[in-house]
Amino acid sequence: MSETRYTDQHEWIRTDGGTATVGITKYAAEQLGDVVYVELPTPGKKLAAGGEAAVVESVKAASEVYTPASGEVTEANDALAAEPAKVNADPEGAGWFFKMKLANAAELSKLMTKDQYDKFVKGL
Repeated sequence: MSETRYTDQHEWIRTDGGTATVGITKYAAEQLGDVVYVELPTPGKKLAAGGEAAVVESVKAASEVYTPASGEVTEANDALAAEPAKVNADPEGAGWFFKMKLANAAELSKLMTKDQYDKFVKGL
């Protein structure tokens, strides 16, 4: 069963078995404005929860993207190199950043559910 969790830094992680897909939320994409460049991690890179995983640049600013959980990158969304605007068009779908094999699925329980994240964003 697929489950999506959220960080207070506006990343999302969607798990399906032992594999997870990571990206930024719609709120983050809206705050950034038009995304013009995305630097993604390479497959095989090991990431620690909360560590820097990618960089996204927009017309307004450059921001780090942090990994919500520990694991190893298995795939990067190479389509974003040619079409970074996918991040704005579909941030929680086709605009995903990378996929990873989770090292510790229990880390996900520390992250927010959709309802918790929506309440968090309303308070900003």
